[in-house]
Amino acid sequence: MASIYKMVKSFVKEAATYAKHGAPNVTPRDYQDRLKACYSCEHLKKTTERCGLCGCLVEHKAKWATSKCPDDPQRWKKQVVGKKGKKLNLKDGRKGDTPKASDKV
Repeated sequence: MASIYKMVKSFVKEAATYAKHGAPNVTPRDYQDRLKACYSCEHLKKTTERCGLCGCLVEHKAKWATSKCPDDPQRWKKQVVGKKGKKLNLKDGRKGDTPKASDKV
């Protein structure tokens, strides 16, 4: 399992990238596919549901369109964040406006 330092460092980096791009989430189908890949991975720490390489909680990391698998970036379907991969901005703060990776801007 990753050290506390490594887990915090990894989480902060992932969260900053996620926020920078407007907090885009993957589609429900892609989320289920990502979880399935994580749950069948030899690095998963099943008792805590954390990735054994980066220490992230897979149920959260799998939702974020900006996240990649630390073991094999090909394991999860590639996500295009925003139109042609450009930065997404949150819309006027209304609830439920968190953009999805598939949203067009």
